[in-house]
Amino acid sequence: MTATSAKASAVVPDPYDPVPTLWQRHPQLAWGLTVFGLTVGLLVISFPPYNKGEAAYVLALPAVLWAYRRPSFRIFAWTVLGAQAVAWTLLLGWLHNVTWAGLFLLGPFIGLLTGLWFLAVWWAIPRLKGHHAIIRIIAMLGLAGLWVVLEWVRSQLFGGFPWLPLAASQWQRPFILQVAAYGGAWVTTFILVVFNLGAAAYVHRAFFEGVTGFKKRTPEFSIALLVLMAGSFPFLGDSFNQQRRPLVHAALVQPYIPQDKKWDAAFAKNVLEILEQVTVAANKRGAPDLIVWPEAVTPWPLFRDANVQAWLEYLTNKTGKPLLLGSVYTSTTGGADETWSNGAFVVDPVAGLGREGYAKRKLVPFGEYIPLRPVLGWLEKVVPIGGDFTPGQSAAPLVVPVGLHHVSVGVLVCYEDIFPALARDSVQSGAEVLAVLTNNAWYGEGGAAYQHAAHSVLRAIENRRPVIRCGNGGWSGWIDEYGNIRATVLNDADSVYFRGAQTVSVSRDERWSQRLSFYTEHGDWFVAVCVALSLVAYYLTLTLRPPPPKPDGEAAY
Repeated sequence: MTATSAKASAVVPDPYDPVPTLWQRHPQLAWGLTVFGLTVGLLVISFPPYNKGEAAYVLALPAVLWAYRRPSFRIFAWTVLGAQAVAWTLLLGWLHNVTWAGLFLLGPFIGLLTGLWFLAVWWAIPRLKGHHAIIRIIAMLGLAGLWVVLEWVRSQLFGGFPWLPLAASQWQRPFILQVAAYGGAWVTTFILVVFNLGAAAYVHRAFFEGVTGFKKRTPEFSIALLVLMAGSFPFLGDSFNQQRRPLVHAALVQPYIPQDKKWDAAFAKNVLEILEQVTVAANKRGAPDLIVWPEAVTPWPLFRDANVQAWLEYLTNKTGKPLLLGSVYTSTTGGADETWSNGAFVVDPVAGLGREGYAKRKLVPFGEYIPLRPVLGWLEKVVPIGGDFTPGQSAAPLVVPVGLHHVSVGVLVCYEDIFPALARDSVQSGAEVLAVLTNNAWYGEGGAAYQHAAHSVLRAIENRRPVIRCGNGGWSGWIDEYGNIRATVLNDADSVYFRGAQTVSVSRDERWSQRLSFYTEHGDWFVAVCVALSLVAYYLTLTLRPPPPKPDGEAAY
């Protein structure tokens, strides 16, 4: 055939044919953009400060539904990994107040780690077509278990940063969180992911498989509903017939010292004046049994300067009330062997400062110490005093005099309440109540304080202990053993960010006195269950083949 004849035989486009739209030419583009937008939006609004916890039930649904459509791996991976990286960078946006570099490293890192779960979905979902319902259900449970395992890995990797596990999206909805007293917050995360997967199976069946009537039902969605009910209703009985008794009337003091002045020697006297003014006013107004200050509140380290102890004892004597405070302290008054720590102490109006305090066990990388110091020694830590801080080893509670009795307080400093094991250790060591002393003023007045407070709800339920929180500028308040937020310290504008104080009446359910929850006793057993589920699901999905379809072409199951 000559070139001329080939040209003549070529199909000439009809000028009257409709021009394909962008979406028709690139059918996966519409899916990709929709999944990207919905995934980012649903994930972000699920957590504080937006607190649309219901979105957590469907935040993975768009991507899972797309996986049923068998998209190309490259497009799917770019979409879900990009969506997770963007969403987590937005959620951690408050970090820019301290470090832009940290924000753009940590946000995408967590996003990519979470995104691995969506890649597992892409691999597993198409392989389940035609399988018996029991195989599809095991695969669904295995995928939910994998999400839990990845959250656990995040709590361990590079020192751990288990910020905002999926369960934290329900911090204002303790109904679904009660199971955490038995298996930890991991169980609530598992339930939410199972529901996402079951809902996606139902939506695909109902809208993309062309079935009608009762055929729209899917075993996956039925099991998801069963898991949701089994993981919530049976555990509500714990909160019935409570036998509450007063524990302590605590004045929670928020001095709201600006971070640029907190360690400034020229401003130190003013810091002491603010502390005294707010504390004395709170004592007169609220008639507390105990005064609580936030993390690292004194402008100089304890024990390095004897005047700090003298001033604390003077103020405590003036109020006549014991003081629980967070403070940086040193082991000596100077010298080559001096060590620095971040911790908490009790000052008694009669006995004075107790020498045995609490030392923070989980230090903030690059904030309180530089990891890999021989390699990264050229970096400076964020806290502008002392060298690398020394972590504490003991979870022993501080004994606080309250009226005619004493209360054992398990202290968690800064972000220690995001680590389940630290709270467990404190309760196992005898804590009757947990106290979180923190300073979220580093991170501005965005969502950081609310996101941080969400973890205290999880720790309260897991260990069946009340949690008292005191922040430099918020979030302060207290949470009961069942995750109910009993009091939040607010100003007249209903903001947690302000200088002031409020006395809260903390009580406890006597049924949990001297008694440990199942989770406190047995720890993260449910994570091991999730590892097993994931491995079994992977093996079955990889090795089993679906039965041949029926003669009419319909799947056998």
